[in-house]
Amino acid sequence: MKNIDKKSLTLKTLNKSNVWDVQENDIFRMLEAAEKDADMKENLRHYIDIIKSAFDMEEIKTDRPEVAKKYEARGFKTGTMRSPDGQETHIAIKKRPIMRVTDLTYENIRHITAEKLMEVISRNFGGGWDSLSQSIQDIIQSGFDISTTTLPKDRLHKPGGMYEKKVDDGYAVLEIPKGAWTEAIFAKLKPETEKPRLKLGQEDKDPYEGSDEDDEDLPEIEDKFNDSDDDDDSFDDDKLTEESYRTTIEENPEDLDLAADVADDDEY
Repeated sequence: MKNIDKKSLTLKTLNKSNVWDVQENDIFRMLEAAEKDADMKENLRHYIDIIKSAFDMEEIKTDRPEVAKKYEARGFKTGTMRSPDGQETHIAIKKRPIMRVTDLTYENIRHITAEKLMEVISRNFGGGWDSLSQSIQDIIQSGFDISTTTLPKDRLHKPGGMYEKKVDDGYAVLEIPKGAWTEAIFAKLKPETEKPRLKLGQEDKDPYEGSDEDDEDLPEIEDKFNDSDDDDDSFDDDKLTEESYRTTIEENPEDLDLAADVADDDEY
């Protein structure tokens, strides 16, 4: 999860991604600072929409202590803000919790920990990775490296196996029992990469576009699609029969002792 200096954020620099990094007190601080900025007042509605993408925000129409306490009992923070016309408004703000997989978005996925993600997935009716919709999987994988494996529960924690290697590599893990078998889901936050910036005027320009004279200077692209030396990726029926364990990451055959498992297949 990205570390930011919350005090350096203002309404002007707030967006639907970094808004998930701040808390209710930060929002009140930003709103107070914006009262002195005429430009901010004119665009206040825009900034409020950004805040509402991550916070529940309600107007307290009755300014009485007992009303404010009711909001606070529900987890809201209460305070005031000034509208563009200078009128003071009492409001209640609460950060939206990420409790279910349907709460995950492309904007907030990188603002939770892998452990929090495992907690959210575990609430999905006890289903495994394949129980998630493709859209949810895409959101999760935009922020996390995900891998899964399904093994007999007495072999999942085998020393030197996938489970031990993933945990040692910093992955969080969720175990989902499936009878005599267990599905393990591993997650690790992807390192953030900076998007390349295009030069002005080159957004839609083809790098190879030019006159016929320029074509003579272009590098020749070697066609390797029909290379006869490519590895043979043909399907091996015998290999399928022996590999009785499903995994999205290739295991070392020596780690799984597949030959021994085939011999003892009746145990499962």
